[in-house]
Amino acid sequence: QVQLVESGGGLVQAGGSLRLSCAASGRSFSINTMSWYRQAPGKQRELVAYINSIDRTNYADAVKGRFTISRDNAKKTVYLQMNSLKSEDTAVYYCKIGTCVPGFDYWGQGTQVTVSS
Repeated sequence: QVQLVESGGGLVQAGGSLRLSCAASGRSFSINTMSWYRQAPGKQRELVAYINSIDRTNYADAVKGRFTISRDNAKKTVYLQMNSLKSEDTAVYYCKIGTCVPGFDYWGQGTQVTVSS
């Protein structure tokens, strides 16, 4: 079983910054991909940023140039640095990891990010 614990969400003014963290723990697992998704009220969950095992990244157009995803393999942690936040970034943010072993995807519990205008 793999557990993901997210932290770093909160309330911030437009133009501000937040850094989300997601730490994975458990037994006998090997991480391949790490991603951040978000879900705003009344909307579908959407991919925000993605990083693979060779640190290749991909971003949603809405966050390019403002958000940066990174990972620390030794700590089994993925980060999302969010700068120049806008009100439309308000959502619950979820991390997801894809594993080589045991071969399943796992989701975090979500952390609320609220940007006031």
